[in-house]
Amino acid sequence: MGRIATTIELAKASWKVLKADKELVVLPVLSGLASLVVAATFLIPTGFWRGAESVGTTEYILLAALYLAMAFVTIFFNTALVYAANERLSGGDPTIGSALGGAAKHIPQIFVWAAISATVSVILKSLQERAGFLGQIVIGLVGLAWTLVTFLVIPVYVVEGVGVRESISRSAALFKRTWGENVAAQVGFGLLGFIAVVPFLLIAVGAVSSGSGAVAAIGLLIAVVGIIGVSVVLSSLNAIFQTALYHYANTGSVPGDYFDDANFEHAFVPRRR
Repeated sequence: MGRIATTIELAKASWKVLKADKELVVLPVLSGLASLVVAATFLIPTGFWRGAESVGTTEYILLAALYLAMAFVTIFFNTALVYAANERLSGGDPTIGSALGGAAKHIPQIFVWAAISATVSVILKSLQERAGFLGQIVIGLVGLAWTLVTFLVIPVYVVEGVGVRESISRSAALFKRTWGENVAAQVGFGLLGFIAVVPFLLIAVGAVSSGSGAVAAIGLLIAVVGIIGVSVVLSSLNAIFQTALYHYANTGSVPGDYFDDANFEHAFVPRRR
């Protein structure tokens, strides 16, 4: 229960930061809209959305380009969120413009990291589809390890201004330095998101079960908007937490008055040598 309580406290601290800059929730929305535009740009002209009898070299190249473009968009806006969170924790007053401008300064790192992330994701997914049951579990664990080790890549290149190779190395080192319950904290954020989504799922089920077309339509609309809202807020909170974790792992303290270092001390156990 102590770990759950600590996760809740970290989520509350992240929420305080978000309340100070409510406009930051616009960034995940922009990310979603940009992703839709990118997908439409690639899929509609090629007719992929209608299905294809055969997929040739050209189609594979276009799909690879689409995958890279989608990864770039996602990482660009995540970088903007981390930049804004870092600005707020450092005593600044971020805006949508300053966040996007900050992300634009790291276009080279974003492109390289998007290419690496997309490649790793495709390779792991391909291996998982061909593997047996045990193989899928092993590959899934490898993917989880990759996610944990690279969790701080974006804060590293945003704050330190280094390249992606150095960012991956630094992220791995920082992860080892605060070895322990960071996994529980990340899972905890996911559980909080799930708990927040449950009421909207119940609304959808109740509306569909009502037998009324109008009630079902309204209920489903409320559920969809609610789930999107939870996803947007959770993305923002995760970026804030990610930035705070970077500072704690790097210096042993989080700047500003939003986070209590004691919560990190309870949540993250230093690695024993």
